[in-house]
Amino acid sequence: MSHRIADDPRGRLIDRELSWLAFNERVMELAEDTAVPLLERCRFLAIFSSNLDDFYMIRVATLKRKLESGVTKVNTAGYTPSQLMTEISAKTQELLGRQSFAFHKVILPQLATYGIELAEWDSLDEAERIAVNKVFHTKIFPVLTPLAVDPSHPFPYISGLSLNLAVVVKKPDSEEDLFARVKVPSNLPRFVETGKAGVRRLVPLEEVIIANLHELFQGMEVKNHYTFRLTRNADLELEEEESEDLLASMEQELLRRKFGPPVRLEVDRDIQPELLKTLMDELNIKEEDVSRYKEPLDLTGLHQIADIDLPELRFAPFRNQVAPDLRESDPDSTDSFFDAMRRREIILHHPYESFTSSVVRFLESAASDPHVLAIKQTLYRTSGDSPIVEALIEAAEAGKQVLAVIEIRARFDELANVRWARKLEDAGVHVVYGLIGYKTHAKLSLVVRQEPNGIRRYVHIGTGNYNPKTARMYEDFGLLSSDPILGEDVNKLFNQLSGFAPQTAFTRLLVAPRTMRSGLLERIDREIANQHAGKSAFIRMKLNSILDEEFVEALYKASRAGVRVDLIVRGICSIRAGVPGLSENIRVRSILGRFLEHSRVFHFANDGNDDLYIGSADLMHRNLDRRVESLVQITQNDHKRFLIGALDSYLSDEFVRWELLPDGNWFEVKESSDGARLKDFHASAIDWYRARE
Repeated sequence: MSHRIADDPRGRLIDRELSWLAFNERVMELAEDTAVPLLERCRFLAIFSSNLDDFYMIRVATLKRKLESGVTKVNTAGYTPSQLMTEISAKTQELLGRQSFAFHKVILPQLATYGIELAEWDSLDEAERIAVNKVFHTKIFPVLTPLAVDPSHPFPYISGLSLNLAVVVKKPDSEEDLFARVKVPSNLPRFVETGKAGVRRLVPLEEVIIANLHELFQGMEVKNHYTFRLTRNADLELEEEESEDLLASMEQELLRRKFGPPVRLEVDRDIQPELLKTLMDELNIKEEDVSRYKEPLDLTGLHQIADIDLPELRFAPFRNQVAPDLRESDPDSTDSFFDAMRRREIILHHPYESFTSSVVRFLESAASDPHVLAIKQTLYRTSGDSPIVEALIEAAEAGKQVLAVIEIRARFDELANVRWARKLEDAGVHVVYGLIGYKTHAKLSLVVRQEPNGIRRYVHIGTGNYNPKTARMYEDFGLLSSDPILGEDVNKLFNQLSGFAPQTAFTRLLVAPRTMRSGLLERIDREIANQHAGKSAFIRMKLNSILDEEFVEALYKASRAGVRVDLIVRGICSIRAGVPGLSENIRVRSILGRFLEHSRVFHFANDGNDDLYIGSADLMHRNLDRRVESLVQITQNDHKRFLIGALDSYLSDEFVRWELLPDGNWFEVKESSDGARLKDFHASAIDWYRARE
């Protein structure tokens, strides 16, 4: 692959890591937005913190490995590892400062006006202390394990993302300071309620422990204490080609991941320098790896506050709908469901349309239908009590042929997927792990059914995971189809995943790593040719991320040719928009809010014969070259109109959005030219679906 990068790459590409931090900054801006309900702002603070944890565990961990290996080469965006680490550290500290200010100075005072208070121990009255101490002695104290550090007790292992207390104690007859560590239990609620009548007062769990340290160190003088939190490298290094048993190798690698090297240390901003130095020395942490902010640390725990049952401080209740084409089908009849799929293809839009009444019902119907012979299913992420997995087990136990392609390398879901794989194998399901060297990210279901006229295949292809829980929060499209051509395509793809069929050709699918890159690039080139020929030409894409340099260059080429390029990008965006001589015709915007925008849609004008695809892939090297991905071509005209209308809405100026500026910064557009507040995209979409009902 050749990439035509300018002499000044920073003027041509936005660095991946800095673009990701810009995305998380947009999440922070949701927490700062007074138009967002108060408890939802707490949730966005928690999401911001969780996102940052993931970023350090994977992306910064990889960057630190480069630094430790002495890599000084400039990346495609023009940064050496050292320069990038400096930028990341400075930006992270800035964002943490904003998070702390938003939480302590804005959100907490507002919560107090609704009777929700985050209380310090010293502010509790006697009755509250008695109540909280009772919780301590019955639920907290039994699971605490203080670990001393002295010549016979080495510095203890600090697990990743654990909240800890660094405690300085001394014996009454000695001047020597001793150090101990107490781990704050992660399996207990982050905040303890005091039980005070008329108000909901919450005390951070670590403060309850601190108030009772004398119980843990009886006979010692507690001189000082500080909280700290460590992030470790959680990136897996699985050598598939050398593994005889991929499942067993993954289980071993998950054990090793617990002991990954430290990458970030979070501490209270007022920690004593001597104690901080001790922690940094023991944990091999450098100054740029330290995040300082006002306690409490670990604001991922704010989900507990966001879950408080105060409807007036939450997003308005939302009830999704059964897709129109499925409303007439008898819920007790499997024949009725397959009849609906035979009549026409059915497009789905989650969470506005129910995942349970469509995708889950599809697989449950297949499991119980006596005419179904086989089910084939990919699983990248699913829920802990997955009805889809249960349906596959039911089908296998009923004697159906069942194939599950499980991606046990799905990041942070590896352990859950290993457990599902074991459970499915025990039930007689044929479990495979895809192609060596490639993650299976495609979202595919295939049902083979015996019917009076012969064998018929039924298919679901989606943009999101087979997870009923996240399907209530993630925006995704899906397609239910009995089209023989598409059924043949999906069957071929499953044969690739379970056997040997490297030269397979597809009709309605673009499949990575073989045809997706070339297929999409050919369609971009077609728009350029149509523009030169005076024909209708434009490109519109909705993505989670765009990072691949070849596609960035192709879109720059299209822009210079006069092709209008509109991109809706939720997360990472390496392309620059509106740069004279480079990307004047490229517009990039981002929509964030109540739902996580997760769908991928590709729309090419094609001289008026709209060419549309939906699927699982972003424009990133990993999706295009190191994963099995699929995009399905939309052929029904009403489905084309539906998706075009959706893209029109995403690109409408009537909604709050972020726009990418030529300098690489994002600007939130909240008001119209006359100063009126713009509409919330997700609230408007809910209203549209409600009106359609």
